Amino acid sequence: MSTNSAATPGTAWDAPFRAVDRASFIPARAWANDDSGRLRPIDRDTDPETWSNVVASDLPIVTQIDDGATPWPEVRGQVSSSASQPSVVRTMLEALDVRDGQRVLEVGTGTGYNAALLAERLGSANVTTVDVDPALVADARASLTRVGYRPTVACADGLNGFPARAPYDRLICTASINVAGIPPAWLEQVAPGGIILTPWGTDYHNGVLVRLTVHNGHSASGSVVGDAAFMRLRAQRYPFGQAADMGEIIEASTEARESSTTITPTEVAFGDGSFAVGMRIPDVQKSIAYDDPDTFELLVYHVDSRSIATVNVSPEATAHGVYPVREIGPRSLWSEVTAAHDWWASLNRPARTRFGLTVDGGQHYVWLDVDDRRFQWKSP
Repeated sequence: MSTNSAATPGTAWDAPFRAVDRASFIPARAWANDDSGRLRPIDRDTDPETWSNVVASDLPIVTQIDDGATPWPEVRGQVSSSASQPSVVRTMLEALDVRDGQRVLEVGTGTGYNAALLAERLGSANVTTVDVDPALVADARASLTRVGYRPTVACADGLNGFPARAPYDRLICTASINVAGIPPAWLEQVAPGGIILTPWGTDYHNGVLVRLTVHNGHSASGSVVGDAAFMRLRAQRYPFGQAADMGEIIEASTEARESSTTITPTEVAFGDGSFAVGMRIPDVQKSIAYDDPDTFELLVYHVDSRSIATVNVSPEATAHGVYPVREIGPRSLWSEVTAAHDWWASLNRPARTRFGLTVDGGQHYVWLDVDDRRFQWKSP
């Protein structure tokens, strides 16, 4: 069954999405979220109807947990590979702005579905795709070959690009890059005027898509063009379970500093405010634990210093506009979040798509509206 629901008529990607069957790239055994958002196993052999419905839907499908160490059907650990929802795949390919005859490097082969779409659009000879996981590479190569596509598929660390096939006109990454982590190899291997498209973000807010135009072998710049929440590249990800550990530590503490805030927690937990806070405190992480849609705890933490803050949202707190805060550790994280929020508010709460990124000589700079060297944030 072809997954056409993600295709928006009227572009050069219509034909590839009609031609490439997503089902050809999904393992017989995988995982998907149920209606309550819980991950559950799906099996083509024992329940083909459910498997087919999930594959045909605009949903992400988990294909690997814990780098393959957690066997199907167990549901525990850290998701390490997935098939993105088709609408996101489509959005990113549109944003890549690829032209006929151009050469593309994909970082993060995954199932091989994205590489198949690129090969259908550009021809297999113009597509190179790399993944650090040999099992994923082998499965993707087999799936691509089975349906008639033969791009270059290599097991390699995407942080190093793939110099054997450079230069490229476009580079698309299907994993998230840390705020100061655009690899120098990408700038070296994409030709001047070429485009790098990647999910990008801070530890606090992992979830935007940036499109950079390469100027030369060491610099590139561009804007946030949308949202794209992807798992981190393996070399940049954090150990699984840190949020749970931090939550247990502050819950058990009898010495937490207690205060309150009138900042609406949702404003710094989601969307533009969350992105802006991440720009000011990029080394701080956050997590949210829900009891129900109106009752949740915002956890903000810095692992190395063991600094932790929690803010609790409830119908009562929301009605009064005052939310209880607890903190431990040498850093007053809620004060830092407040200062970052106030900075964003002083700029009239700009949308995240008004921000941009410049990479120059190994430094990463974030700017607002215009790349005029009046930078709001600079990497260390």
